Amino acid sequence: MAVQWDLYEMYLALLQAPLYHLIIEGLLMVWVAWLLLRKPKIRKPILTEKEQEELITDWQPEPLVPDTNEDHPALDPFVVEGKVGKYVCVNGRDCLNLATHNYLGLVEDKNMEDSAVECIKKYGVGSCGPRGFYGTVDVHLNLETRLAEFMELEEALIYSYGFSTIASAIPAYAKRGDVIFADEGSNFAVQKGLEASRSDVRFFKHNDMKDLERLLEAQSAKELKNGKNGKPVRKFLVVEGVYMNSGDICPLPEIVELKSKYKVRLFVDESISFGTLGRHGKGITEYYGIPADHIDLIMGSLEYAIPSVGGFCVGTSYVVDHQRLSGLGYCFSASLPPMLAAAAISAIDTMEHDPDMFLDLNNVCRKLHSALSTLHQLRLGGHRDAPVKHLRLAKSTGCHNHDGQLLRQIANEVRNVCFHVNLYKN
Repeated sequence: MAVQWDLYEMYLALLQAPLYHLIIEGLLMVWVAWLLLRKPKIRKPILTEKEQEELITDWQPEPLVPDTNEDHPALDPFVVEGKVGKYVCVNGRDCLNLATHNYLGLVEDKNMEDSAVECIKKYGVGSCGPRGFYGTVDVHLNLETRLAEFMELEEALIYSYGFSTIASAIPAYAKRGDVIFADEGSNFAVQKGLEASRSDVRFFKHNDMKDLERLLEAQSAKELKNGKNGKPVRKFLVVEGVYMNSGDICPLPEIVELKSKYKVRLFVDESISFGTLGRHGKGITEYYGIPADHIDLIMGSLEYAIPSVGGFCVGTSYVVDHQRLSGLGYCFSASLPPMLAAAAISAIDTMEHDPDMFLDLNNVCRKLHSALSTLHQLRLGGHRDAPVKHLRLAKSTGCHNHDGQLLRQIANEVRNVCFHVNLYKN
């Protein structure tokens, strides 16, 4: 009733208002509507033909791409001929290949080639689907079984791409609200996995166990302060067996001790250490003599010591099987081509039948490390037992581009040896 009465009063006031008042209010409303709805007029400057010609003459277009330096490596590319194995032909010159991850020299293994060819005859070149749909064949299951047996763990799972293995495995377990402790020198795949997890990531100094324990202690103190009413926090620790970006080996015994003390789940990326460390090439756990089941999840690549494609995760059945529905790279990517899985199985056979190859690799790593350590103008990075060696200028020129040019000149001057010069790392 009150609303109706207000409307009635407004109606009476409108009837009693003077005519000039109504006209002014109406004009104001029309003017406001015109201001809101009108299209702004763009006043174009009126130029004479002479002025237009002068502007056109003075205009200097910017290049679509920046100028390229005459010494840019892309202007003088290297031409690689033939198979990229232990030796590679670069610009018509045979070189010892130190630029790829063919640590065991299995790229040229005839048994691997024969296994891949036979598999192509049976299955073709692709699997035509993800593992969970119609992309699983017996070769995939055989490879998973062989990997689990080789690593002496319960179950293994393979991915179709090494990078996606690491980047998918981490966010399959760690979620928003969890805490991940990671080495600040982690490789790019680990970084992408940490980012995809949306967890609270805390980096500790490279291979600095005191700094790691400081972060773990701070987290424990925070949880103790919150008491029983606080939300439980899951904690993960991600490290690499051999760090891609430095060639250092992680101090696994100390890490396992901290894992047990602070109750964190330990993930180890063994992309490089698998097939290179240990008496039988089983990785960082065999290198230190630590049982593999002390690690919650071991991630690895089939693209380094094993010269195939893909990656794998190995651990307990409870942990690994979770990825079959949660690993994005496993669920939504086409499975590993069967021929590459067959090649990987052949490589594992070779590794099991000839364990002396790991002794030979270790001797070569140590000899090369000793030889490179004598170079006074270059600084050697990496562990002596690691197959990855990093050479840097002992004294920088102060400019990243100049450092890169100098390193490329050194690589070009070295006779019959093929090096890789890192162009993207600042």
